[in-house]
Amino acid sequence: MRVLLMILFLFPASAFASCYSAAEAEAEQAIRIHSELMVIGLNCQHMTPAGRKNFYLAYRDITNRHAGLFSDYEETLINYYKRQGGNAERKVHDLRTSFANQASTSVAQQRPDVFCSRNVRRISQVDAMSRGELQQWAAQSSQTQGLTRSICR
Repeated sequence: MRVLLMILFLFPASAFASCYSAAEAEAEQAIRIHSELMVIGLNCQHMTPAGRKNFYLAYRDITNRHAGLFSDYEETLINYYKRQGGNAERKVHDLRTSFANQASTSVAQQRPDVFCSRNVRRISQVDAMSRGELQQWAAQSSQTQGLTRSICR
């Protein structure tokens, strides 16, 4: 019992608070997905097949249609970062930038046509998703994709 009290004294609850709840992990993955879609749309718009919606415009349509959901996810992460201290909105912006930079690095490491052929179908997939389907994908991805924080157990 004394050992447990010493651990609790030496490592306050705030030390364990850096992990994500399931909702925070889902929010991070949704922000990752959204950031990656932006990079795909921007880099692959010139490869849009004739007669189809421009890939970047499709990304913008996804953003507009799911604006409330993405806003909710950002708010979830802002609340998380507020509990951690510091400028929460800046941290969410930095997280988005980091995800976009990671995707852009992938573009730079491949020929654009190879990158686009491997990734552009994601825009069509997400464009066809309902809010619930997008939430489910983000939640499932949080269990299999790398997160910046661990999930609290």
